[in-house]
Amino acid sequence: MSKSFAAALAACVLTVCALVATSAAHADVKAGVDAWNQGDYARAVNEWRPLAIGGNADAQFNLGQAYKLGRGVPVDLPVALEWFRKAAEQGHEKGADNYGLLLYQQGRLEDSIPYIKVSAERGEPRAQYVYATALFNGDITQKDWVRAYALMTRAAQAGVTQATTSLGQMDQYIPAAQRQEGLAMATAMARSHTPASAPAPQLAQAAPAAAPAPVVPPRVHPEVPPAPAVSRAPAPAAPAVAAAGPEPRPPVIKRNPRPQPAAAPVPAPAASGRYRVQLGAFREQGRAPALWKNLSGRVSGLSAFQPSYVLTNGLTRLLVGPLASVSEAQRLCGRITPTGTPCVVQGN
Repeated sequence: MSKSFAAALAACVLTVCALVATSAAHADVKAGVDAWNQGDYARAVNEWRPLAIGGNADAQFNLGQAYKLGRGVPVDLPVALEWFRKAAEQGHEKGADNYGLLLYQQGRLEDSIPYIKVSAERGEPRAQYVYATALFNGDITQKDWVRAYALMTRAAQAGVTQATTSLGQMDQYIPAAQRQEGLAMATAMARSHTPASAPAPQLAQAAPAAAPAPVVPPRVHPEVPPAPAVSRAPAPAAPAVAAAGPEPRPPVIKRNPRPQPAAAPVPAPAASGRYRVQLGAFREQGRAPALWKNLSGRVSGLSAFQPSYVLTNGLTRLLVGPLASVSEAQRLCGRITPTGTPCVVQGN
């Protein structure tokens, strides 16, 4: 497998969390979920924002969902990341899942792996896929082919289609004895994880104050046992954040790679143009040049364009261009987004 997979993930689900001070807070979280499920995203955000600022982890997680999906607010991945971080720090299990996966998508690999490892060990399929790839490659964590095969098997069983492809690639290199150990480990993992009876709901919803807390699976990394707050919103019409971004790409075998299809033509850079594409916004200035160096070596034709680093509200934005039209910018994004990097068209 190639280290190029390390920056190729795209990512968010929910859970119970955090103590709530009053029954009004419970009601407001639920009111926001009800508004969201009715398509009134702006009202949902308005219900959650004061609670999130006040420290309610369910509301923090829900705001992260809104900013990631761009519902009720503009898409803003750095803001979504911050709300997921706040929820994760309070022990919000799915907030921690989403925080780790979004860190990984942003290229912050060392920061993301501790969260992804915990999520994978708890049974989160996307995290299992990512962590299994890292264990197979041995690039950002110690190589362990037995555990890699076990986790990839669990991810494939959960429906992550790329995991099935990756298992086929692993079969070419992992000895049969280690594969058998991995399958036995996967069986043990299946017994230790509580299977979900239905897809996880998209938003965290507090229960009425009088309702007792149900028994929930053990919490990890770190999880505060909730008071009477539960995650049991009705299934929303909108897709969960877990499916909002591109699915992670399968790992690429280092030896004897399979032939790849010819790359689609990339728009030639215009001599001048009023459009650019944004590929990320980072608090640490060095991350924008690092992302450009990584992508320009991986995306065919991208190095012909000019990167710009724009400081806005404490964030360094990576902009690439110029492009003469929206359609050309969208075509360029079409080449970039399969790497798992967000790409947004910007006009001057």
